[in-house]
Amino acid sequence: MVRQTDTNYRSWIRRYDTLSDADREAILAHIARLPRRPLISVVMPAYETPERFLREAIASVQAQLYPHWELCVADDASPSPHVARVLEEAARADARIRWVRRETNGHISAATNTALALATGEWVALMDHDDLLAEHALYEVAVEINANPDAALIYSDEDKVDAGGRRNAPYFKPDFDPDLLLGQNLVNHLGVYRRDLLTAIGGMREGFEGSQDHDLALRAVGACGAERVRHIPAVLYHWRQAAGPASFSEAYLARCVDAARRAVAEHLAARGVRAEVITAPLAPAYLRVVWPLPDPAPLVSVIIPTRDRVDLLRGCVEGLLHRTGYGPIEVLIADNGSEEARTRELFAMLARDARVRVLPMPGPFNYSRLNNRAVAEARGEVLLLLNNDTEVLEPGWLREMVSHAVRPEIGAVGCKLLYPNGRVQHGGVILGIGWPCGVAGHHFVGAAGGAAGPFGQLALVRSTSAVTAACLAVRRHVFEEAGGLDEENLPVAFNDVDLCLRIRERGYRNLWTPFAVLRHWESVSRGLDLEGENARRFRREIAYMRRRWGAVLDNDPFWNPNLSLSDSMRTLAWPPRRERPWRCAAS
Repeated sequence: MVRQTDTNYRSWIRRYDTLSDADREAILAHIARLPRRPLISVVMPAYETPERFLREAIASVQAQLYPHWELCVADDASPSPHVARVLEEAARADARIRWVRRETNGHISAATNTALALATGEWVALMDHDDLLAEHALYEVAVEINANPDAALIYSDEDKVDAGGRRNAPYFKPDFDPDLLLGQNLVNHLGVYRRDLLTAIGGMREGFEGSQDHDLALRAVGACGAERVRHIPAVLYHWRQAAGPASFSEAYLARCVDAARRAVAEHLAARGVRAEVITAPLAPAYLRVVWPLPDPAPLVSVIIPTRDRVDLLRGCVEGLLHRTGYGPIEVLIADNGSEEARTRELFAMLARDARVRVLPMPGPFNYSRLNNRAVAEARGEVLLLLNNDTEVLEPGWLREMVSHAVRPEIGAVGCKLLYPNGRVQHGGVILGIGWPCGVAGHHFVGAAGGAAGPFGQLALVRSTSAVTAACLAVRRHVFEEAGGLDEENLPVAFNDVDLCLRIRERGYRNLWTPFAVLRHWESVSRGLDLEGENARRFRREIAYMRRRWGAVLDNDPFWNPNLSLSDSMRTLAWPPRRERPWRCAAS
């Protein structure tokens, strides 16, 4: 498991996520200066909640430093009398608390809608009956609303809390990712919605119990658009773990996953997408979307720069031609001055296949120029940049990559690359990470190839700032629109990261998929960049990337600022890179 230990997390909490009296004073002063102080309705369905946990949940709302809230609770006909008693006591003691008892048990969707009917706030925060809010949770939400008045949906990071009150298992989330939302309920806790948006989409839908929050988030995003979704990279919600009877989602996992599958399928159908939604193979609590291909499927131009190394190139091309299930391909071998006789023999043999062309490109090695010149000769609608030290492992890999690359909103698509020992070499690119350059590095390097990763990060399609050109699919017109690879400034290193960032700059999203898997003998054919002229050239490329993309490299939206830049395994940042908003307001 590549997740920070709970012991270290508790130390991190003490140091970076525990408010001092001075913090509280600064927060209260900041609240008083906020131009907008919207009423936030905390909506809570309750059913048979253990008394202690219900009281603690209510107390966590009452402890909010932001005072402009109301708590709206629906008791879903709990058989035990203590639920109504606790709610009645709380409402009598605090006028901001309102509750109603349903006559019949309708389950969580119906009960949430009943509680929602009590709400009068401009915004609605969803809360389970036994969970806890951080004391600054609604303050952080109010700050986000002021900073982004057009926002319609706001979500935060979250963790779990056990029966003894110990926090564990933090989920430090990326900024909003529409594809990750298809695979899992990325919004989840704390989810805060404009009340008029919830009214417009009809609130919770009955029949989706167990995944009702996921269904709600999908419909909300479909109605408001991804650009109106905001993420607060702070743990504002503590999800109760093993509190009393098992929740519906714990007791009926298969039914919950089926409800999520139906919700995702309906969401896609509403967009006019006819896709297959299935359980994610490595993470059965999550989902995979199998996207359709156009009919006819587009021609893919596979571009492979090489210089000799017959042992690598033969296996790479044979896998393309004979072990790949996708039909319309052409293979363009950009030959950078091969000299060995056996290379010429291999070229002659490959040229007998009408799908293969060998393009002579002598001269100094310039990866960007080799690919750009090959693109000029390519006939395909989709380009696949591929290293000669890759091997095909299963037939469906190219279909998967093309199915994403042809989506209008998607730019570059990367795959899961494995070292020869079966461990992960590439799980997407993280900006700002990595020794010795601090420009970019690969996610989950060294993780087990069959691992799902924490919160399914190695098992789900997700957005990423960049992917490696060792295996990168992109529509030809997107590649050309972005200007191709930078031959002058980035002849060898980081040209793929630079390309992906220029693609993203033009409004496209880059994706990584775990459902296309190749073996990669990283840098076997070219070597590393740590000595002599290679090292000097590498330093020049690092300097260029910092000049061109410095602010972007330091703020990867898909790498939470609470995560470390010293490695790619989702360990904690000591300290976090996010400045607390009350301290920013005071400076």
